[in-house]
Amino acid sequence: MDVKTGFFYLFSLVLLFAAFRVITARNPVHAVLYLMLTFSQASAIWLLLQAEFLAIVLVLVYLGAVMVLFLFVVMMLDLDMEGVRQGFWKHFPLAALVGVVIALEMAYVLMGGFRETPVAAASKAMMVQGSNTKALGILLYTEYLYPVQIAAVILVVAMIAAIALTLRQRKDTKFVSVQDQVHVKARDRLQVVKVAVTQPAQPAPAPAPPDAAATDAATTEKKA
Repeated sequence: MDVKTGFFYLFSLVLLFAAFRVITARNPVHAVLYLMLTFSQASAIWLLLQAEFLAIVLVLVYLGAVMVLFLFVVMMLDLDMEGVRQGFWKHFPLAALVGVVIALEMAYVLMGGFRETPVAAASKAMMVQGSNTKALGILLYTEYLYPVQIAAVILVVAMIAAIALTLRQRKDTKFVSVQDQVHVKARDRLQVVKVAVTQPAQPAPAPAPPDAAATDAATTEKKA
């Protein structure tokens, strides 16, 4: 067994362990961290298979953006795991049956790939030596140009829909209309109102007489 095969088995074992821990971890934050480890090991396997473009996309898009977003969302929501676990064993038989069917389908596809046919051998001989990123880009933007454009439009629509779903207008929200602020005029900001006098002004009250005791005390001090 050479070094490349050894690394392949190592990355595969870590990937399987991390994927198993994703569905068995009780803490959702730990599950997201294990999922990030799963994606990192998958990108390493793609590098071993000389699919560097897929490996870079997996690291930048899923590991660098989507999984970090998942981690922050899970930490912010503070999920109630007791409520999520309710009904687990009730739906476990159906989920196990679906899992077995998917595993059998994957085994059938993989076993068919091990039996090499003359067509597969000829296709290997015709493989272009060089960067698969360039070959993939040429293929996507020549033969599959319209599917790529349709997928881009669908992604843009999905992004706009996700933003629109988060815009919830509450009744008690206080905000200023930008349109009203732009079209406001100077004379609309201040209005002088003339109010008629309803009753005459009262005369000023007369000054109060000085206190007699205070006057006598002041006189006594002067005599002394």
